[in-house]
Amino acid sequence: MHDLIKQRFQKIIPNVDFCSLRYLKKRSEELRVRRNVVEPPTSQYDVGAMLMVIDKGGLGYAATSDLSEAGLREAVVRAQQWAEQSSGKMVIDISKVTMPNRQGEYTSVAKKPWHSLSLTDKLDLLQRESAQCQRDDKIVDWEVSLESIQTEQLYLTNHGGEIKQIHQYLLPSIKVTANQRVETQTRSFGGLDYGWQGGLEILDSVRFVGKGAQLAEEALQLLAAPNCPRQKMDMVLAPDQMILQIHESIGHPLELDRILGDERNYAGTSFVTLEMFGNYQYGSPLLNVTFNPAIPEQLASYGFDDEGLPAEKTYLIRNGVLINPLGSLISQTRAGLSGVANARATSWNRPPIDRMANLNIEPGDSSYKDIISSIEYGILMKTNLSWSIDDSRNKFQFGCEWGQLIEKGELTQVVKNPNYRGISATFWRNLKKVGHADTFEVFGVANCGKGEPNQVIRVGHASPVCLFTDVDVFGGI
Repeated sequence: MHDLIKQRFQKIIPNVDFCSLRYLKKRSEELRVRRNVVEPPTSQYDVGAMLMVIDKGGLGYAATSDLSEAGLREAVVRAQQWAEQSSGKMVIDISKVTMPNRQGEYTSVAKKPWHSLSLTDKLDLLQRESAQCQRDDKIVDWEVSLESIQTEQLYLTNHGGEIKQIHQYLLPSIKVTANQRVETQTRSFGGLDYGWQGGLEILDSVRFVGKGAQLAEEALQLLAAPNCPRQKMDMVLAPDQMILQIHESIGHPLELDRILGDERNYAGTSFVTLEMFGNYQYGSPLLNVTFNPAIPEQLASYGFDDEGLPAEKTYLIRNGVLINPLGSLISQTRAGLSGVANARATSWNRPPIDRMANLNIEPGDSSYKDIISSIEYGILMKTNLSWSIDDSRNKFQFGCEWGQLIEKGELTQVVKNPNYRGISATFWRNLKKVGHADTFEVFGVANCGKGEPNQVIRVGHASPVCLFTDVDVFGGI
């Protein structure tokens, strides 16, 4: 199909400054077992192309699922018409943007492809894990699922650019709910749609088998636990909660189109301003944040973004100081700042916009044991349950599934309904210790929404265990 698309594109290229075609094919399959009952498998198939035209200072897009020569020609004509309509009316002189014309390839590392295991064997695996969840009469609901997504993308330009990228993703999930009278508690693996890039080997690396029994036991512990206390204290966040803290209070505030005002009508603005880059103390000197598309198993690893810009590891925050935004090529030109290769679209029928990709906190030099033993009184929190953050991505409140008190350097009492709140502009400055590489874990979030019309996209996050001081902690009702 790639050769056909390439041949047809060559025949329809108009006489314009720049023209590109982004072809995307996506297949997905989801298997689910709930309360030991196999639910009907679901599958999706989607294919189409987006045409972009830049000409005489205007820019236009048009998408089509008709991949015939006639269908692609009709789409490029529409894109050219939009470029003519927008000429002289854009917030930037788009003719000054030099669009990439690179050639290259990227392919996910999948040691055990999804189809290397039969449907029957995959369902048997889920059923065995489901059976392990039902450990007590107080377990009232549980489900286990696997979702596989495969995408194939071809990006072509009228100046010889040609990029092929093939991705394979795996999203495993387990959720267990316990109830006793009016009290209900849930423990989950994949509560935020955790995901990784690769094949079924991911199940071994994340220790999926046996997780159901562990989560069921923890849900029962929470059911019997006292409520989280309310006071300011030291707080240790596990990597599976750090991912959302990074996502909401670093990732979204640093998206350059949001800083420039593009998102304010829908998803809000940012407390970050253009003047902060290069001097603003975002966090303590222990905070080092990177855009890193090069970790093979991370959900948003790729070789090139959706406008053909090569992706490479870039520091956004170094030693606590804000350095670079999450801004793609066009936003970089608008703002006069350097950025990263993060022009990304959720599908063939959406234009690329500034998005998070793999946004990670670099490991520090503290062991987990040292972090816990340094705390006189505090709390450990795991696994996000709820979140709320204001329109400027500054004031936030997060709830977690699991809490455990730390007293005199030891993990002690499990507590339920742990919550904490803070302000992004000061929270990260209270970062006191960052775990070393042994505490570093890779996760992904498959459901980040942004843009009008909405685009839900896969984002990767990785983090070590982190210790924060003077955090406002409180329990639920």
